Amino acid sequence: MSSSSLDSAIAARLKRNPDGLIPAIAQQYDTGEVLMLGWMDDEALHRTLTTGRCTYWSRSRREYWVKGDTSGHVQHVKSVALDCDGDTLLVRVDQTGAACHTGARTCFEEDTLLKEEG
Repeated sequence: MSSSSLDSAIAARLKRNPDGLIPAIAQQYDTGEVLMLGWMDDEALHRTLTTGRCTYWSRSRREYWVKGDTSGHVQHVKSVALDCDGDTLLVRVDQTGAACHTGARTCFEEDTLLKEEG
């Protein structure tokens, strides 16, 4: 991870995990559909806020990735919110194509653990 140009007032509000990361939930802006969870550090958040495209930190590859650069499944940022505890981001996006690396629309379609009947 590199140094960041993130606004210091925003950076001061973030509560990061021991690796310096904060979870970022991507949600379809117009339907409320939860698409995926990614991780951001200060630089990824800065890039997301300034480019209008979601940038995440890949924990496995140890590098930044812009959603859609290789797949074409782009996330155009509509808004970014910080939760009340400062430890989770909600990124409302306009998702083009699949959000999940498996090709599914969301990362939460395949493995429902509990579903209310009725």
